[in-house]
Amino acid sequence: MTEVTTEAVKALLETETSLRVRPRYEGSNINTWIGFKHVNYMVEEAVLEHFRASGLGSRLLFEEHGLGVDLVDLDTRILHAFHQDDEARALVAPRTKGDADVLGFDVTLYVERDGKELKAVTSKVKVSLRIDGYLDRVDVPEPLARFAVAGLGGGAQAGPHHGAEVTEAANTALSAGRGTTGADDPVLAQLIGGDNAFGWKWRIPYPYCHFNERLAMSGYLRQVEEVVDLFLADRGISIKTLLDDRKWIPVVPRSHIQFLGEALMEEDLYTVFTVEEVFKDFTYTARTDFYVVRDGRLVQTATGRITHGYAVFQNRSDWSLVSFDDHVIRAFKGEAAAG
Repeated sequence: MTEVTTEAVKALLETETSLRVRPRYEGSNINTWIGFKHVNYMVEEAVLEHFRASGLGSRLLFEEHGLGVDLVDLDTRILHAFHQDDEARALVAPRTKGDADVLGFDVTLYVERDGKELKAVTSKVKVSLRIDGYLDRVDVPEPLARFAVAGLGGGAQAGPHHGAEVTEAANTALSAGRGTTGADDPVLAQLIGGDNAFGWKWRIPYPYCHFNERLAMSGYLRQVEEVVDLFLADRGISIKTLLDDRKWIPVVPRSHIQFLGEALMEEDLYTVFTVEEVFKDFTYTARTDFYVVRDGRLVQTATGRITHGYAVFQNRSDWSLVSFDDHVIRAFKGEAAAG
């Protein structure tokens, strides 16, 4: 078994790393712009490379020491858009506080525009080392013991629905496609209440998980992207509708996801998207809460926020932000169908 040394942990906690990284082709859905999910994937890759550079790669930690590297808090601001074929310079700076039991990092992505390097993305990331309970356990290396946890998200505060008794409905069979929405589901009806919210129940699939059973941060990012798509369609302003009618594209200047617990493969995940504020007719903020049901009670597994706006594109490479009109604002506020 490879030994985890104090020097390697010191490098992980104290040494900055830099790498070049490109967004993946999959993240370019409208013209050549890269969506927020894949920007966050670049942040994740930068953090994983930092672990490798210190001699503590995620594969080594899991295979040799039974520790899964889990991003458990990801707060990202996008200052300049990425395009296909852009190359970013990613800088990872450790920011772990004195006696904290999670690893903290500041990640900055830089991109070149017109011969100048611009700060394009800033992100604050927290990482836990999850002790593997699915296979045979091994001894946790002493230099990493303070960061090793038996479960994720134990230090965060869950919302008011956590622990509430619920009655589930059997309506997420494989034939149900993208799952279930609306007040016909009793759990969603309870979670939404009278809020300006949209709910979605969906079975967690294998490709969204890692380390054998649990939903990964990348899976939650995909879930946020999906629930926004479903919410906009439900309010009558689907992405395709505004794209065809106005050449508007969605933009996300900020996203934040925080683990509160663990969600497992093939559990039904209840995602609740609640519009909180429309700001100066240019952006709106929404909270996204995630739940599963265990032993008849709600368990909140994550929470987050997203800031969303629109841009209009003039050609295949240029766009500018636009303000919302009354038609769109009313849809966000749930005041009337935006038909």
